[in-house]
Amino acid sequence: MKASQLPLGIKLRDDARFDNFHGDRNASAASRLKAICEQPEGIPVVVICGDSDTGKSHLLQAICHDAESRSRAAVCISIAELEPFGPEALTGLEGADVICLDDVDRITGQGAWEEAVFHLYNRVQDRGGLLVVSLSEVPSAASFTLPDLVSRLTHGLTVQLGIYRDDDRLRILMARAEQRGLVIGDDVAGFIMRRAPRRLGDLLAILDTLDENSLQAQRRLTIPFVKTVMGW
Repeated sequence: MKASQLPLGIKLRDDARFDNFHGDRNASAASRLKAICEQPEGIPVVVICGDSDTGKSHLLQAICHDAESRSRAAVCISIAELEPFGPEALTGLEGADVICLDDVDRITGQGAWEEAVFHLYNRVQDRGGLLVVSLSEVPSAASFTLPDLVSRLTHGLTVQLGIYRDDDRLRILMARAEQRGLVIGDDVAGFIMRRAPRRLGDLLAILDTLDENSLQAQRRLTIPFVKTVMGW
């Protein structure tokens, strides 16, 4: 089944933009990507590398938001969405001006999928589009078996993201809370940070839960309330 036959693409989150990609650790990477969006000519492919909790998906969606603000057609999709349909699902994606593929690690070592990504790369270049992919490692260190694909990805621009430090995680927590209209005092924020798992995704999921319960109970966030909601 081809892309044109599928309801493809991640619904872009409103909060996944360049202006709310918080934290000093990867700020320079985000700025670099934003600059590429402003002037993408001459860049064959962008590879965003980093562990699972470094903001790769956020940046892919931010790139698409930015493209759409410039009246460019963009699609952001995870390989996980396409796997049930087979490699041919990549056919037709080149119709967009900007194509963002998340979690490309999932297809390493699978010949048919690697060839499909390689051919998509070529079609995107022929049309003058921009392909952006995410990987956990730099292309040369990934477990690809198709040398031509490694060559293409290696000759693009690689942007590496680092693991967030605690001060970055706290800054992101506070910024996301402010966006939601939640008031979190320093004591409550410190309590959440001490109890929450270290993964940023888990921390933000806790914020979602607290936001929902705060609205339902019409309660402000206090340490006793957080303890009750989270069972801590």
